[in-house]
Amino acid sequence: MPTISLTEALRKEYENLFNACVTRPEYISTVDSIVKILLENKSRYQDVGSKSGIPWYFIAVIHNMEAGLSFTKHLHNGDPLKGRTVHFPPGRPLKGSPPFTWEVSAVDALSMRKLSSRTDWSLAGTLYQLEGYNGFGYRIKHPYVLTPYLWSFSNHYKNGKFIADGTWSDTALSKQCGAAVLLRRMAEHGHIEFPDQPAPQQNTPPLVVSYSMHKSTEPLVVARVVELQLWLNTFPSIFVNPDGVPGKLTSEAYKKVTGVFLPGDPRG
Repeated sequence: MPTISLTEALRKEYENLFNACVTRPEYISTVDSIVKILLENKSRYQDVGSKSGIPWYFIAVIHNMEAGLSFTKHLHNGDPLKGRTVHFPPGRPLKGSPPFTWEVSAVDALSMRKLSSRTDWSLAGTLYQLEGYNGFGYRIKHPYVLTPYLWSFSNHYKNGKFIADGTWSDTALSKQCGAAVLLRRMAEHGHIEFPDQPAPQQNTPPLVVSYSMHKSTEPLVVARVVELQLWLNTFPSIFVNPDGVPGKLTSEAYKKVTGVFLPGDPRG
């Protein structure tokens, strides 16, 4: 359960980290593969979420973190559904008889944490609940390392992790994609939106670069594209990977802000 309060300072920290989050290039294909599976199972996550008003994408990334996307394991901690949970929290679900369906276990895992439609599901609130799901041990005991549960595979995490309960290693490296990184990637592709991130107004003067699905060989052009992508990221609900390629996603984000696609976009 959360032991840290969601203060305004912490809220701003989450928002700044998410806005500046970039998936490390060597992990992009892995992250995209996970996102593909999450989207394929979206209806199952929605079915569980609809019972309590919890966003499907929160359940989806928890499923990846705790159960490795397996529907034969408890959402609480990845223990097999053929029995009650053994590891923390033990003995769940309290009611019913095993084997449990994934849906029954998932509803129990979420309800025991008192998550519902009344929970703060803003961008910061979602990240707060995700960090709390795993515990605030990193923040409390090793604050110089941003928790890999959220940020592994991104520019916000390099190394350092708990390798067992209460056992810390400064050199150990998380091999699991962070939950916030998955959310960021889904947001970049327009698969999710957060309730506190309204669509941007379409009255801001444009920064113009030409549409292309390939990165320019000219450093100055690449720098201009990255500048545009970073500028787009300053708008609510816009999440663009600053990769220097003024392609489809960048052009779509540009249209959300300005009302038009990038020059040269065949859709324009």
